[in-house]
Amino acid sequence: MPTFTYEAMDHTGKEVKDTIEASTQEEAQLLIRQKGFFVTKISERSAKAGAKKGARPGQKKGAVKGKRKKSFAIGKVSAKQLTLFTRQLSTLQDAGLPLLRSLKILEGQQKPGVLKNALMDVIEDIESGSTLSEAMAKHPKAFDRLYCNMVKAGEAGGALEAILQRLADFKEKSQTLKRRVKGAMVYPIVVILVATAIVGFILYFIIPKFKAIFQDFGVDLPPMTEFLIQASDFIIQKFWVMLLTPIAIWIFLKLLYRNRTGAYILDRIKLKIPVMGQIVEKSVVARTMRTLGTLVQSGVPILDALSIVRDTAENAVFERAFTRIYESIREGETIAQPLKESRIVDDIVVNMIDVGEETGDLDTMLNKIADNYDEEVEVLVESLVSLLEPIMIVVLGGIIGFIVIALFMPLIQLISKLSG
Repeated sequence: MPTFTYEAMDHTGKEVKDTIEASTQEEAQLLIRQKGFFVTKISERSAKAGAKKGARPGQKKGAVKGKRKKSFAIGKVSAKQLTLFTRQLSTLQDAGLPLLRSLKILEGQQKPGVLKNALMDVIEDIESGSTLSEAMAKHPKAFDRLYCNMVKAGEAGGALEAILQRLADFKEKSQTLKRRVKGAMVYPIVVILVATAIVGFILYFIIPKFKAIFQDFGVDLPPMTEFLIQASDFIIQKFWVMLLTPIAIWIFLKLLYRNRTGAYILDRIKLKIPVMGQIVEKSVVARTMRTLGTLVQSGVPILDALSIVRDTAENAVFERAFTRIYESIREGETIAQPLKESRIVDDIVVNMIDVGEETGDLDTMLNKIADNYDEEVEVLVESLVSLLEPIMIVVLGGIIGFIVIALFMPLIQLISKLSG
């Protein structure tokens, strides 16, 4: 009967190395799991293979011969790419493949980039004896704190498969919410950009021709026409200002966000904008509650979970609130009271969390809150789009109407003057 050499982790996350006899590799994995271990590496012992794969004198154990070169890559791994990777890894683990083999399969099918480079290092570190969470933690551009802590909790609890599946579900739901919001905003943004381009074209190319006609015939211009011509002259003479102004505003906001007080003020203003502020608020609540619920459900300590949620809130107002909640928990109090005092969420959220803490079912309550807020965000986005359509029609109609009236008023005078 073949003998298999394996590396695994017990329920405390301690590494175990041993051998086991089994008819096939699948049977060996099953026997190892029955012992309560999680397989990270398994291979059939072979004298010939051992001779071929044996380390050369002076070569360290775990060193990789003929290490592949990494491709040049900058930036971070996209949320979509990481979500797909997590779902694929979860599926392979659920199918019973060893972790190392699963990672090698996924690394092989990745396109050159940040994620592929990170996976190459992760595979090498695991072969050298590191755990998956330790290897992933070395690559924050690919795997954030939330990701690494959930994997670590899964390793410690001996339930990495379930944690990966939960992590994949979490990321897919987060992606779905972002996609709905972005998808709904594409139409109004495109309409506004096209309308701006058309109005700019009229002011830059059409109005100067009418201006020349009016000057040649000496027509007295009404205030509306004077204003339109002045706007046209400004755009022609200061065209660079029109291009640089949005860039300057964007840079100013970026610099302001680097300051804590500035970021807090901007995020507070953002939450006060009608309709849009509600979408931002409910999106943040949905994301943070789902993150906290997933972390708690996965066995991550509550203080670590709150720290991760605070760092991933992406809103300074909520960051301050979660800082107060963190301090409250550390002093032995509850989540509900400081959350109520912050006044950033509805009373129903506070009450559901309070009930969850009392019944010991906090993770379920947090996920229910996230589901409810996801639905509310979707309704609000649809309402905003429905509201923007008539507003855009009225505004654009008003602009075009103003231009037409401003041009036709002196034309009428000119026709009257010529006919008289």
